[in-house]
Amino acid sequence: MSTRIAFLKGHGTENDFVIVPDPENSLDLPPAAVAALCDRRAGIGGDGLLHVVRSAAHPEARGMAAEAEWFMDYRNSDGSVAEMCGNGVRVFARYLQRAGHAVEGDLAVATRGGVKTVHLAKNGDVTVGMGRALLPEGEVTVRVGERSWPATHVNMGNPHAVAFVDDLAHAGDLHTAPPVAPATAYPDGVNVEFVVDRGPGHVAMRVHERGSGETRSCGTGACAVAVAAARRDAADPAATGTPATYTVDVPGGTLVITERSDGEIEMTGPAVIVGEGEIDLAWLENAIR
Repeated sequence: MSTRIAFLKGHGTENDFVIVPDPENSLDLPPAAVAALCDRRAGIGGDGLLHVVRSAAHPEARGMAAEAEWFMDYRNSDGSVAEMCGNGVRVFARYLQRAGHAVEGDLAVATRGGVKTVHLAKNGDVTVGMGRALLPEGEVTVRVGERSWPATHVNMGNPHAVAFVDDLAHAGDLHTAPPVAPATAYPDGVNVEFVVDRGPGHVAMRVHERGSGETRSCGTGACAVAVAAARRDAADPAATGTPATYTVDVPGGTLVITERSDGEIEMTGPAVIVGEGEIDLAWLENAIR
């Protein structure tokens, strides 16, 4: 067995990831190993890990193999499994392009949230078809300290609670998950977005991602924010027949989100591979003991 494992590091609007290519799904990556790799002081560091596997080789993705050759086995930085990561999909596609598995144009990527269509543009931007949003019924409230706000429940393949606030500082430090009520609304936890207006069709957000804490960006969160803003602004494309586009500023950059009249959502933004190297297997085994 090799004593080293190849890895790359990449980010999308500073939402950063450890990328582990493993086409045949031969690596054992338990939660403790993922957490060690994502540790920013003792490991490589990242908001999450992108395990790159051929769909046919992964039990959770074999049913999607006919549509998408590659499966994004995404893990949060604490090692927990997540359904989807919008910024992660863009970086995943950029890795496939770098490795010669994809070229400019369209490709399909399998995720636990379904098969996503990705477009690699000549200018370096990556657009991801994020599917349709679901807006479950029921009132949700988000609290930080003595303040609380009503939140819009948006599901983008993973759950989000979107709260519009007067000042992003009101979100607090976001190191721990803001309390959301009722707790039964999110039995598996939730991503919480705090949003302020910057101008017509232009908002800014901060986010607590479940399993990772505050991150510099969240792609599915930006989509959820755009959907919630369109409903608040009476710009629901299904009702108006006109696509709704929002520029969403995140701490790590800017994403552009468009919801079409058929409900399909597209997210466009950068994706960068910053380096590559090898993980010492002996170190990893020692780190998870």
